[in-house]
Amino acid sequence: MKTYSVRAHTSAEALPRSEQLAWRIAEVATDPVEVAPDVADMVVNRVIDNAAVAAASYSREAPSAARAQALAHGASSGGAGATVFGEPTSTRVSAEWAAWANGVAVRELDYHDTFLAAEYSHPGDNIPPLVAVAQHAAARGLTGADLLRGIVTGYEIQIDLVKAISLHRHKIDHVAHLGPSAAAGIGTMLGLDAETIFQAVGQALHTTTATRQSRKGEISSWKAHAPALAGKLAVEAVDRAMRGETSPTPIYEGEDGVIAWMLGGFDDEYLVPLPEPGEPRRAILDSYTKEHSAEYQSQAWIDLARRLHREHPEIADPDRVERIVLATSHHTHYVIGSGSGDPEKYSPTASRETLDHSLPYIFTVALQDGAFDHRGSYEPVRAARPDTVALWRRIVTAEDPEWTRRYHSNDPAEKAFGGSIEVTFTDGSVFRDEIAVADAHPLGARPFGRAEYVQKFRTLAGGVLDEAEIDRFLDVAQRLPELGSGELGGLTFTMPEAVRTAAPRPSGLL
Repeated sequence: MKTYSVRAHTSAEALPRSEQLAWRIAEVATDPVEVAPDVADMVVNRVIDNAAVAAASYSREAPSAARAQALAHGASSGGAGATVFGEPTSTRVSAEWAAWANGVAVRELDYHDTFLAAEYSHPGDNIPPLVAVAQHAAARGLTGADLLRGIVTGYEIQIDLVKAISLHRHKIDHVAHLGPSAAAGIGTMLGLDAETIFQAVGQALHTTTATRQSRKGEISSWKAHAPALAGKLAVEAVDRAMRGETSPTPIYEGEDGVIAWMLGGFDDEYLVPLPEPGEPRRAILDSYTKEHSAEYQSQAWIDLARRLHREHPEIADPDRVERIVLATSHHTHYVIGSGSGDPEKYSPTASRETLDHSLPYIFTVALQDGAFDHRGSYEPVRAARPDTVALWRRIVTAEDPEWTRRYHSNDPAEKAFGGSIEVTFTDGSVFRDEIAVADAHPLGARPFGRAEYVQKFRTLAGGVLDEAEIDRFLDVAQRLPELGSGELGGLTFTMPEAVRTAAPRPSGLL
């Protein structure tokens, strides 16, 4: 990897295009590096992972609304169109709208892969727009191998940006890294030249910067829509760039650009690592999926809570507990902990999206139930249970400098997303324990491999998809690197007619 210094420049400095971050991203996207077998295997895992969550979220309101919007926009004249999760494979919509609908379905339950560093990210959000474009452009001769290379680029660019550039520190939503990464990935997949990808990356960044209020306070359904919009806008940016349209330049470093006015300003510098020419793209292997449907920084805490449920059930009894302190990293404390200052994180009437970002709530439910379910754990009746509310409001988080250091460590052996717990009982006794990483993490107690990804799909799709359709999708997904152009349309699933009929069909303007 080579590290590039990226900062704001005045117009008078006339930063050469070759030294601009968007151009360096385009250079990575055009470098014809072979995909290593372990990287290809992980791409397949994440395609399965995304589909699992999309199947489980099919009938929820946000995916249903996004799907209804997509179905109102038939395939454009430029290709065959793309499939929409749940619909028959013969139903095709315009690629950008498929990216939108499928992106919402994937993100709705906050249950797919994650990478955390200077910024937060769900790099699996790159997959819906790339699959949509691949299906739409299959007539151009695109294959599963092309899609594979595009997804690898998307992961590489997003994770490299996340390692270097903190957006949340400046109250910018993390999907601002997704627009450029998806545009770069599409460029790789289509075999576009560096100039076209450069313009697409700039447009994608310019149109996907927004405030972080979507993940603050009373969190709404927009949390699922934000990355889907970034994917949709990335598709549109590539389309415009292919037609010869240009972007604001320099988009990152310009005098009125993103760094100057949305990030650190002229006094800040970002050190961005990117692969050197010919260097394998392996960033996807740095990311990790979720065993539980909750914000990633709660994953290890859920596993600790499940263990304490078995070994120390007295901690789940609010009559015996005076106070519980979860000492953790800065990010965890301020984003999903009491450090956020959001009273909604302790409200039994809060939205599912808010409870998903409340570590005190999540830990309480996992501790009392010994499990955490993507449906039952968020039900209003579950959140309002008196013993849960009583214990929940006795749990606070605190930042611990050592856990913050480990959170930001570049050493995989010590990087951690958990923390330590201190329970003070009403009799004055104290209990302490800790956990560093989730059980499903590559360094956890039960790391996820292909079998676990397949089982996650079977579990989440079970009861909604027919068994034959589950088997068909898994067969196609696991053959992704070898798929021919005519098989790309199979990278979806079709819900039974009864499930499709029962799902919400909200009406709107279009």
